[in-house]
Amino acid sequence: MSDLATPRLEMKGITKNFGGVHALGGVTLTARAGEVHAVCGENGAGKSTLMKILAGAITEYGGEILLDGRPVRFAGPRDAEDSGIRIIYQELNLVPELSVTSNLFLGREKSGPLGFLNFGAMEKAAASLFERLGTPISPRARVADLRIGDQQMVEIAKALAFEASIVIMDEPTSALSDAEVARLFRVIQDLKAHGTTILYISHKMNEVFTLADSVTVLRDGKFVATASRDQTEPAQVVRWMVGREIAGLHFDARESSSKRMLQVEGLNLHSPPGSGRPALKDLNFHVEAGEVVGIAGLLGAGRTELLEALFGACPTEPGGTIILDGAPARFREPAEAIAAGVALVTEDRKSLGLFTRMTVAENITIRRLDALTRAGLVDRKAEATAVRESIRRLSIKTDGGSAPILSLSGGNQQKCIIARWLLIEPKLLLLDEPTRGIDVGAKAEIYALIRQLAGQGMAILMTSSELPELLAVADRILVLCEGRLTANLPRSEASEETIMHAATQFLDRAAG
Repeated sequence: MSDLATPRLEMKGITKNFGGVHALGGVTLTARAGEVHAVCGENGAGKSTLMKILAGAITEYGGEILLDGRPVRFAGPRDAEDSGIRIIYQELNLVPELSVTSNLFLGREKSGPLGFLNFGAMEKAAASLFERLGTPISPRARVADLRIGDQQMVEIAKALAFEASIVIMDEPTSALSDAEVARLFRVIQDLKAHGTTILYISHKMNEVFTLADSVTVLRDGKFVATASRDQTEPAQVVRWMVGREIAGLHFDARESSSKRMLQVEGLNLHSPPGSGRPALKDLNFHVEAGEVVGIAGLLGAGRTELLEALFGACPTEPGGTIILDGAPARFREPAEAIAAGVALVTEDRKSLGLFTRMTVAENITIRRLDALTRAGLVDRKAEATAVRESIRRLSIKTDGGSAPILSLSGGNQQKCIIARWLLIEPKLLLLDEPTRGIDVGAKAEIYALIRQLAGQGMAILMTSSELPELLAVADRILVLCEGRLTANLPRSEASEETIMHAATQFLDRAAG
């Protein structure tokens, strides 16, 4: 146990090189028992590398780690866990085909007197964890059948399953609804009251300044500053993170177009029994050429389902009428939507957006190999030209097209996915949480790109859980609640209050 004089955790002069790349250069971090310590920095600043060293996932490094004043050096993740350190990774680390309970206790299963697995005890413990989190997830549910938000809650429960003295949370709210975020915050306060140290990685300044007692900022792998929450402010932390001022986002309102690129009338989508997915009910809206339309709503409102219905990616065929560029459209599969000029950037970048074993160039050009092929072979010169132009157009920070896609930061990975779809020159671009898990600097760049594409005449329909993002980027905002359209607000009439009122309209009625 740590006393008042001895910090729970000290990381001193931590250095780590990957080949010729300096990921960390002499980073120092100190945290005490019962403290929420935020770790901030842009993607690529070294936050995840530092946390992986603490969690035992990286074992070769320079510097020293002390727990309760005692030097430690972990041989692997299990060694770190045995010392009371648990990590919740931003990219989910679950086994999709196993049950929730099996994932929670994987490698640390409970057994009975005869050595057989005690599933009853594990399921009871799992149910208790989700009751503590206030989340109605069945311990017997298959993880693959859960939505991203629920999978994130399973990751959090996995970290809480064993009494940890240090819990690392890497962007834990990136896929959670507002209600789930509130529950998580209550759990964090409970852990803090019981003396647990929380290392909280987040790009969201409102979360940092709600939860954190102290903030440490990294930039380009180096320590920049540590300050208590009372000694700094969000604007200062952002300046430390990016090394420059991020101007307030403001995009001029566009003039109305006479061309409707997308017209949706009476769109309905039935939910498969037991899927947990919301149904869509009688949706009517349009998107003009050159317009950015945002879709707001709580988790489970049907935002992703709407984009999937427009892209032909639903398990069941939607009803109603979809008109694209003046012609009726009925897409039975994504290939038909792509051929018609519709592109979808998915919410789950790692699982559904990236080809993780491929290079930057391969990820960008994979949808346009037909146009880059000569006599059955890929024209490498034409491919290289297309990749260079995409990297230049989207300001992708990379060592070149031959770099592994996973060597890029999250924001630059997202730019590569967008670049892939821009090569097909879409009429309608569907963006599902396009800035999820991306730092403030990269977000500003993607916002500017979205407005630039709209200015070139592209119709854009985007979802986001961050209302300030929609209010900054969208020309109009559609609000969904339980699969129904409850508001269609021009930017001039939209506010966080009006959006949230519409997003909870049917929930309020049910409560009343």
